[in-house]
Amino acid sequence: MSLPRVHGACRGAGDPRHSVRSLAAVKAPAVHLRFSPSVLPEAAENLRSEVRRLLEDTRARGVWFAEGLSWWGRNPELSRALGGAGFIGMTWPRRYGGAERSQLERYVVTEELLAAGAPAAFHWFADRQIGPSILRYGSEAQKRRFLPPIARGELSFAVGMSEPDSGSDLASIRMRAERVDGGWRLNGSKIWTSYAHVAEYCVALVRTEPKSDKRHAGMSQVIIDLRNSNGITVRPIIDLPGRHDFNEVFFEDTFVPDDCLLGNPGDGWAQVTSELAYERSGPERFLTNFHLLRALVDALDGSASPAAQREVGLLVSRLWALRAASVSVAASLEAGETPNVESALVKDLGTNFQQEVPEIVRRLVAAEGIDDRNLLDILRQVVLAAPSYTIQGGATEILRGIVARGLRLR
Repeated sequence: MSLPRVHGACRGAGDPRHSVRSLAAVKAPAVHLRFSPSVLPEAAENLRSEVRRLLEDTRARGVWFAEGLSWWGRNPELSRALGGAGFIGMTWPRRYGGAERSQLERYVVTEELLAAGAPAAFHWFADRQIGPSILRYGSEAQKRRFLPPIARGELSFAVGMSEPDSGSDLASIRMRAERVDGGWRLNGSKIWTSYAHVAEYCVALVRTEPKSDKRHAGMSQVIIDLRNSNGITVRPIIDLPGRHDFNEVFFEDTFVPDDCLLGNPGDGWAQVTSELAYERSGPERFLTNFHLLRALVDALDGSASPAAQREVGLLVSRLWALRAASVSVAASLEAGETPNVESALVKDLGTNFQQEVPEIVRRLVAAEGIDDRNLLDILRQVVLAAPSYTIQGGATEILRGIVARGLRLR
């Protein structure tokens, strides 16, 4: 599917109030969204049964149980089991603990974890975005130090991007990293830092140069040891469902050695935007609430009214369209491309879908007179969590701005 740029004039004929040139007259090159039809290869589909067997076995042994939190649930023992089976760091080279599988094979594993509602947050951020960033930008020593334990499911990371008073404007960050003997001294804070209170490390975007007219210049990424570094204070943020996932993290004269600078000084913006492509386009952007949809279908149990059948059919068709777009992005990543605009669009549409699902389910529960304890328990959790989807991975307004700029519409 390719959506070309649409040119058009906004002025009325003969109206002197509209003297601007039409967009067509600018003759800017046409820009396309690249959602090429992509099909998961047989090797990827064959993995499904392996992942399902592992999840069924570990669940039967009491390693984990579905808490209704989907991938936000955290279970180190399950992560170690997944790592032992080669399901973490799947695309990485074997010399760094990976399995040298394709992005599309990894996609299948992610889908199965989401479909099962498996608690995968212990390794999720490191596997999804931190590991690929270290693989792409890190030194050889960093790759050998961090990637193998991540792939074994033994090392967890937090992501330090957002800051207080910066909203979703990532370019406005103020946390500083000043050059000192042997490394960098950090001062500032990060917010919405998921699981920073229990993670071993955090990769943070910091300013290594003063602000300038070039908003995206002078930023770098550093790897911070959260357990053994000085001057770190983690303050919990309790979310609406009453969970402690988020945190505000304060750094006061925190020392980070030179060998924990990720990439080159000043390259932080380019690195973090490529990292966001992994974060925004994955199936978690539309499958986080899959367990709610599945519970609804189970509760209806073939007794749904025609109106309810139509509602469920619409949800499933939208879900499938989002999946097709997401698989296309995964194929682009597999080809070595950086589909930032496409990723932003998938995330925006996925957010809308995931916030509409609980509202539609709530209406159907009332209309169909459903009294299913499992469905109602999941619905309560999702209703409370749904508002946060708007800001995870980038606020809606920021994402739409990325799409508009990518299409030369602003």
